[in-house]
Amino acid sequence: MHSALFLIEFGAIILGLGLLGRVAGRLKFSPIPLYLLAGLAFGTGGLLPMGASEEFVAIGAEIGVILLLLMLGLEYTASDLVSNLKTQYPAGLVDFGLNALPGAVAALLMGWGPVAAVVLAGVTWISSSGVIAKVMGDLGRVGNRETPVILSVLVLEDLAMAVYLPIITALLAGVSLAAGSATLAIALGVAGAVLFVAVRFGRHISRFVSSDDPEKLLLVVLGLTLLVAGIAQQLQVSAAVGAFLVGIALSGEVAEGTHALLSPLRDLFAAVFFVFFGLHTDPASIPPVLLPALALAAVTAGTKIATGYWAAKRAGIGVKGRWRAGGTLVARGEFSIVIAGLAVTAGIEPAMGPLATAYVLILVVIGPLTARYTEPVAAWVAGRRGRSETAAAAVVPPRPAAPEDLGGPGEDHGRQQDQAHDPARRA
Repeated sequence: MHSALFLIEFGAIILGLGLLGRVAGRLKFSPIPLYLLAGLAFGTGGLLPMGASEEFVAIGAEIGVILLLLMLGLEYTASDLVSNLKTQYPAGLVDFGLNALPGAVAALLMGWGPVAAVVLAGVTWISSSGVIAKVMGDLGRVGNRETPVILSVLVLEDLAMAVYLPIITALLAGVSLAAGSATLAIALGVAGAVLFVAVRFGRHISRFVSSDDPEKLLLVVLGLTLLVAGIAQQLQVSAAVGAFLVGIALSGEVAEGTHALLSPLRDLFAAVFFVFFGLHTDPASIPPVLLPALALAAVTAGTKIATGYWAAKRAGIGVKGRWRAGGTLVARGEFSIVIAGLAVTAGIEPAMGPLATAYVLILVVIGPLTARYTEPVAAWVAGRRGRSETAAAAVVPPRPAAPEDLGGPGEDHGRQQDQAHDPARRA
C-alpha cells in the first residue's frame, strides 16, 4: 500500500512538473518559480501535504544540485577555472562586502546578537549555484561572454563555504578554538586536494572514464560524481564544489558525451530540487517575517546586481553583459537554507528559520526574473534618459553664430567660386 501511494505521489509530482514546464515554455519564462510555488502549495501546511514520497524527493533534490554543478563544470576546463580565479578574486571580495554586510546589520538591528549576525551574513551573501545554473541553461546563456564572470563569482562563493561553514559550526556549537581550527584545516585541505587533482590529473581522469558504450560512460561518470560529492560533504566541504570540480576534470569527447547523456537526468532532478524546497516550507510561518524579508531581499538584490555589473565591467564585458551578469546572480537558495538551518538547530534565534525561508523564497522567485529582464529594463531606462536629454537640448535656444564660426561673410561665396572653377573639388 505504501509503495502504491509513493508511486501515485511521485508520479503526480513528475506529471505536474512536466505540465508546468510546458506552460513556462509557452510563456518563454523560467519554470523555477512555478516549481517552487507548486512545492509550497503541496508541502507542509499547504493545500494537500504529501508524505509518502518525502524521503525520495529529499534524496532526489540533493542529486539535482550535484548534477546542476557537474554539468556547469563540464562547460569549462581546469585552465579556465584557474585563470578565472586568479583574475576574478577581487570580485569575490566585493561580493562578500556588498552582500554579507546587509545581513549582519539586519541581525544586529533586530537585536539578535553577534553570532546570529554572522549567520544571517552568510544567508544574504551566497547566491544559489543550482538556481543560477538552471536559469542560465533555460535562457541559453551558458556560452555568453559574461558567463565565466558569473561562474567565477559562484565558484569563489562555493569555495568560501569550505571556510565559512566550519567557522559557523564552531561558533554555533561553542567549541574551543583548537577544535574549530582543526575542522577548518581539514575542510581547506580537502578542497585544495580536490582542486589540485582536477587541475593536474584531469587528462588521466578523462582517459579512465572514457568509454564508447554510453551505458558504461553514464554509470562511471555518475558514480564518480556522487562519490566525490559525498566524500567532500562528509569532510565539511560542499558537495556542490566536489561535483563542479569533477566536471572541470573531465574534458574533450568525454565531457561532450557526458553532457548529452546526463542532460535529461539533470533536468529531472533539478526540478525535484526546487519542488523539495517548497515542500518543506510552511506557508503559515512566512507572514510574520514578510516585511523584514522583503526589505532585506530588495537591498541584497540591488547589491548582487551591483556585484555582477562591477565584476563584468572589470573583465571588459559590454554594458548589456554587465547587466545580465548582475541580474543572474540575484537568486539565493540551498546554501542560505543550510546556514539558517544550522542556526535553528542550535537554538540561536527562533525567527531565523522563517526569515531565511521567506527571504530565499522571494529571491529564488525573483532571481529568474532579474536574470531575464534586468538588461532590457536597463536598456529601456537608458533609452528614456537619452530621449529626455535630447528633448532638453532641443528646448535650449541655439546660440547665435559668431562671425568666426561662419568663416567670414565672403567665405561661402569664395568656396562656391573655387568649386565652380575646379571640377575635382566640385565632385
